[in-house]
Amino acid sequence: MAVGKNKRLSKGKKGLKKKVVDPFQRKEWYDIKAPTTFENRNVGKTLINKSTGLKNAVDGLKGRVVEVSLADLQGSEDHSFKKIKLRVDEVQGKNLLTNFHGFDFTSDKVRSLVRKWQSLVEANVTVKTADDYVLRIFCIAFTRRHQNQIKKTTYAQSSQLSAIRKKMVEIMQREVSNVTLAQLTSKLIPEVIGREIEKAAEGIYPLQNVHIRKVKVLKQAKFDLGALLALHGESVTEENGKKVGSKFQDVVLETV
Repeated sequence: MAVGKNKRLSKGKKGLKKKVVDPFQRKEWYDIKAPTTFENRNVGKTLINKSTGLKNAVDGLKGRVVEVSLADLQGSEDHSFKKIKLRVDEVQGKNLLTNFHGFDFTSDKVRSLVRKWQSLVEANVTVKTADDYVLRIFCIAFTRRHQNQIKKTTYAQSSQLSAIRKKMVEIMQREVSNVTLAQLTSKLIPEVIGREIEKAAEGIYPLQNVHIRKVKVLKQAKFDLGALLALHGESVTEENGKKVGSKFQDVVLETV
């Protein structure tokens, strides 16, 4: 070895490992709360790194989107094929207040509806709610047999399908544009809009399995903390000071 080339002097001890720190020690848990529209408000928990320096945990939590089964929120297996998306809008202590962010069917449910010998009718519309949320709503329906029909197939003519789609768009626009996002959520759970479409299209061609299968939030309204707290059954308390009378005068002490 050349003189003055002792390689190990500048380095630490050979084989000394870096201390392993459990990453979960740096994290904290938060409870996700669903709006009062749903029966069960406890969605679950989420975690995030604790606030350090300029990194604030609240900034990392706001805007998070969670997907949960409607069966868990309603406590009923009848809604097991429906999925709800909730977006975190506000952090209060260890609770995350969420708002509706989307609705969808599971892919296996949609596939189970598609069968032979019937026509599929689909329509979608972009509409603004009463509280300025821009939504795109997708509807799906299938033709069924007339009463006392012997023929095996239930194919509708293209003109009939076009008339049904027109009815779908009209009803979806009417039902959504006059309500708030919270009221729309309460309509989606019992499938009110689907039954309206089925009733309206009866004169054109009888339908079955009429569902609003998907709702996408394209544009959110301006954030309103008061409206969000009201949605979660809370209220904003304002502390106002007492009004000072007009006869109020400053008292100047002669001696201190």
